[in-house]
Amino acid sequence: MSEKKKSNYSESFLYFIIILLVISALYFATNPKLGTKVVPQEVEISELYKNPDLEVVTVEGNTVIGTLKDGSELIANKEPQEVVGERLADRPEIKVKVKDMEKGQFWMDIMISFIPFVLIVGFLLLMMRQAQRSNSSAMSFGKSRARLYSGEKTRITFKDVAGVQEAKEDLVEIVDFLKHPKKYLAIGAKIPKGVMMFGPPGTGKTLLAKAVAGEANVPFFNISGSEFVEMFVGVGASRVRDLFNKAKRNAPCIIFIDEIDAVGRHRGAGLGGGHDEREQTLNQILVEMDGFDTGTNVIVIAATNRPDVLDPALLRPGRFDRRVIIDAPNSADRAAILKVHSQKKPLAANVDLRKIAGQTPGFSGADLENLMNEAAIITAKKGQKQITTADLESALEKVTLGPERKSRVLSEEEKKITAYHESGHALVAKLLANCDPVHKVSIVSRGMALGVTWYLPERDQHLYSKAKFEHDMAAMLGGYAAEELTFGEVTTGSSSDLKRVTELARKMVTEHGMSSKLGPVTFNGGGGHSVFLGRELGEQKNYSDETAAMIDQEVEKLVREAHLLAKQVLSKNKQSLKKIAEELIKHETLDSKSFQKLFKPSKK
Repeated sequence: MSEKKKSNYSESFLYFIIILLVISALYFATNPKLGTKVVPQEVEISELYKNPDLEVVTVEGNTVIGTLKDGSELIANKEPQEVVGERLADRPEIKVKVKDMEKGQFWMDIMISFIPFVLIVGFLLLMMRQAQRSNSSAMSFGKSRARLYSGEKTRITFKDVAGVQEAKEDLVEIVDFLKHPKKYLAIGAKIPKGVMMFGPPGTGKTLLAKAVAGEANVPFFNISGSEFVEMFVGVGASRVRDLFNKAKRNAPCIIFIDEIDAVGRHRGAGLGGGHDEREQTLNQILVEMDGFDTGTNVIVIAATNRPDVLDPALLRPGRFDRRVIIDAPNSADRAAILKVHSQKKPLAANVDLRKIAGQTPGFSGADLENLMNEAAIITAKKGQKQITTADLESALEKVTLGPERKSRVLSEEEKKITAYHESGHALVAKLLANCDPVHKVSIVSRGMALGVTWYLPERDQHLYSKAKFEHDMAAMLGGYAAEELTFGEVTTGSSSDLKRVTELARKMVTEHGMSSKLGPVTFNGGGGHSVFLGRELGEQKNYSDETAAMIDQEVEKLVREAHLLAKQVLSKNKQSLKKIAEELIKHETLDSKSFQKLFKPSKK
């Protein structure tokens, strides 16, 4: 009998006892003898015999109850040897009834004795069952908590995974080996024991692992790396052994370890030394994957978005010897992913998913799924039957920029400042050649921002030049410069822009080698960062304080140059700036077409 069934039986037994107690309480509370009848008047036995209105006499043991003609009752006690019939021999008109109390008393005594016995026995049984469950839990403490998926009705295959074509091609060999292992073994070929999938969050690593199991139609064990690690040393290693033993019994099969960096981090980086629980678990994984016991058709697939912190022993040949890179999808992949997630959603005939895909650079598969879901929610709220392009664009704005905050009402002065601020961003981005095209400008509050200027690249871009960064920084400071030129002072609305510009300038200097003064050198710690302490706290500088001062000077120089460039562009196009701001104050939102009609571009 399973633990779940035992638990259900114990709970049912407990409920039975509670119900029995409630019924007993209700019985004694509603017993007619306890209050529903009028209490008889107690008199002497001789007085009862002499009463002229006496009609019926009922004898219950040593108790005599006399019923009068008016229905009232008298009660008296007699001697045990006294016979009532002899005392009333001279009054034949009175009926004498004798009630047998032995039978009723017997069952009453049984009930009074039986109920406490049942309660005690039930309590003891319940305590024993609880103790058994505790012992069972203690014995299974080192058992694997992996979930087995086998023979699912809705099996996931490669057809359900859009995009990531290169990753799917790398995994086809794994599927073919699981389907036809003898073909490879016959010529001495060995399939990779482990497949490590790298990629940003939400790109479909878990979905791909399920697709491999679905294509091969083999059992699929799913577990997270954090489920191995416990407070007690040795538990994680025990769970690893149990997991691989289960997998060997179900071979050929797949073990999928999600977020393996939870146990696979570089050994020796923590404070626990060789007896650290995480390191013990990692050691056991290494042994199980490539120890003395080889030749099993068990393939381990792992996923992580932190490949930089993994132990080198995990990635050597014989363990995770195949690496599959799952990057963010390109425009064509995004269109295919949107098509998959829209299969069960009614789309309007004029919806162009390729256009929506072009507006979502950098989106992962999970982001695109969320986008389609938000569009469906918006459509349902409107009471429509089909998802339109406008619904998808509204969902895109909500996901990217945040929900509209219509409750945040700006004063006329704040509205004017925000309009000039966003107009400055848009105008600088329009007039500088290396900036992305302006998609939308709005002074409607979204998220934490009072307004927003939205840029959309014309194509997916992987390499960025120094000129591109310089123009982007100038566009970021366009709002700051517009406030300076128009109102003679700046507001707190530029704080987020200043933070982004400073971070970008520092990366240009310290990571990308784009400083003419410092040259092609990186300054982001050199020796890396401590895995245990974290990226920032454990970072070790590999440069002097003088160099740090030079870095600060170069960052300041880049930011000042970007500010000067934005100010020059806006100074030469004050009429265009004013025109855009007035349109924003009037309409609150300008799309790309409306924005293009406002001025004739004068490229710098």
